[in-house]
Amino acid sequence: MRRLTHLLHPQPLKIVLLFLLFIAVFSNCNRVSETETEEEAFVAEPTYLFDIVVDSMEVIQNRIGRNQFLADLLLQYNVSYPTIDHLTRNFKDTFDVRRIRAGNNYFMMLSNDSLRTPMFFVYEISNADYVVYSLSDSIYAYRGQKLVETRIETAHGIINSSLWNALVGNGYDPDLAIKMSDIYAWTVDFFGIQKNDRFEAIYERKYIDDKPVGVGKILAARFNHYGKDQFAYYFEQDGEGDYFDEKGQSLRRAFLKAPLKYSRISSHFTNSRYHPILKYSRPHHGVDYAAPAGTPVYAIGQGVVSRKGFQKGGAGNFLYIKHNATYTTAYMHLQKFAPGVGEGSRVSQGQLIGYVGSTGLSTGPHLDFRFFKNGQPVNPLKVESPPALPINDKYLAQFKIIVDEQQKAILELVNEIDLAKSQTKQDSTRSSS
Repeated sequence: MRRLTHLLHPQPLKIVLLFLLFIAVFSNCNRVSETETEEEAFVAEPTYLFDIVVDSMEVIQNRIGRNQFLADLLLQYNVSYPTIDHLTRNFKDTFDVRRIRAGNNYFMMLSNDSLRTPMFFVYEISNADYVVYSLSDSIYAYRGQKLVETRIETAHGIINSSLWNALVGNGYDPDLAIKMSDIYAWTVDFFGIQKNDRFEAIYERKYIDDKPVGVGKILAARFNHYGKDQFAYYFEQDGEGDYFDEKGQSLRRAFLKAPLKYSRISSHFTNSRYHPILKYSRPHHGVDYAAPAGTPVYAIGQGVVSRKGFQKGGAGNFLYIKHNATYTTAYMHLQKFAPGVGEGSRVSQGQLIGYVGSTGLSTGPHLDFRFFKNGQPVNPLKVESPPALPINDKYLAQFKIIVDEQQKAILELVNEIDLAKSQTKQDSTRSSS
């Protein structure tokens, strides 16, 4: 009996109970600590707009209205005249407020309380550039730029009328059409485009806030003209970038293929053409490009203006450019000449020299373009222009790697397009049968 009483003594039982209580408290502390850690992990990241934390502010976005000035915008948010005057006078170097344009976005940031104190005013100068005006205790202004993301995209199309229509008509950026025509300006006659000529391109597209804002470089392209492939690859050597074919020859030539963009040939080079005004046949040793009056005309190559003037019964306003000892070009029926272009002036390739008109003996606005070789007229459309300098030998190995990669990508794109067309044709045949 004494032994049983000893086993049931309360002292050991207290120790066991205290031990169990300690474990329970320790576990609960751990759970509290874990909960606190989890809560800390879920603390929201601050929200930034133009690199400003806006969580504690009211942000109002709007567009500049017609005839609205900075004062008009700020006064409606209770910004004082002295503050507006200070911003206008002291931060002209940062941004001239007279250049604020209707339609551009602005953002007003106010304190998120009953006072709605003006804190910041932000004006979007362009898609990428903006100016921030601090309106609180410390008044200052600074320029900023949004992050521009570059993505690699592809474009393709079949030409039924023009390269421009094939690209813009299918929803591509108009700037892409301009860049494509600039790349092939020396090697493709865009006024001799054949129906079903096709093209593919790999290019950079710029995005800001997930919205497309422009086109960067075209990295590689294929233009299938008259059934012949003409490849173009962008490559930089000695700090300068240009376009080359698969053999490393420059696509740039001594002469552009045409002196203007986006027009049509209304009359070709011939030894006998019936003149619509004179009513008899005579030689027409040039190419007529029909285009709206005022269309810019460019020098097809660098040279010196050897003749400039007006011929009442013939060429109207005309301009001759001597390119070298062999070649001279003439531009006739101009509406007017570009400023600064006169006899003896040096002009560069692609420089604006005048505008399409209908001066002299002309039935409508067009450019009569003529090409002379050793003083004799030749057909401008058949002149073979020598290329500019090719890839330097020291860069050839590097260039070949780029060509292999880009050509593979272009041809894979071509195969995908052809396969999709074939599949569409098969589906159409099945549905009709």
